Amino acid sequence: MMKIIDFFLERFDKYISPVADILAYNLLPNHFHFIIEVKTEDVILALYESKNKLNKQYEGWQHNFVMQQFSNFLNSYTKSFNKINDRKGSLFMDYIRRILIKDDSQLSSTIFYVHRNAVHHGYCKCITDWRWTSYKTFLSKSPTKVKRRQVLEFFGDEAEFVKFHSQPVYLKNAITLE
Repeated sequence: MMKIIDFFLERFDKYISPVADILAYNLLPNHFHFIIEVKTEDVILALYESKNKLNKQYEGWQHNFVMQQFSNFLNSYTKSFNKINDRKGSLFMDYIRRILIKDDSQLSSTIFYVHRNAVHHGYCKCITDWRWTSYKTFLSKSPTKVKRRQVLEFFGDEAEFVKFHSQPVYLKNAITLE
């Protein structure tokens, strides 16, 4: 399982890190969540021009370019997964669902939503038990691509981050929060 997740994250890093920073994530057996912050227009434009060899801007080019990076990421991962597992066809069933986070309250609740998702779906009993989430990254001193300092400062500090995440998590079949 670890090799698959490592490869997934390597592909994510290759295609998404140039256009977005990671604020939080959770990888589950049948879906994943990322909270990202899209980089500035200047950074995206430089990458766009380096890949497209032109400076042709049109309405919506930034959004389309970022979404193309996601498409490239998922296609690259799918092709490799299929080759390794001697299979063909789609690996992901749905399109990418995305929401624009509009305020601080929505950001904090979305970070909690992402971190509590493995508990919500019954994969573990406690947020701290799930291995493939960014939650423990915020309590670690190890190097990371997650914007740890930015997120912890948003919550105030590490203690406030932990306190916020100590609220109850309801199981999907008991109470639906979505």
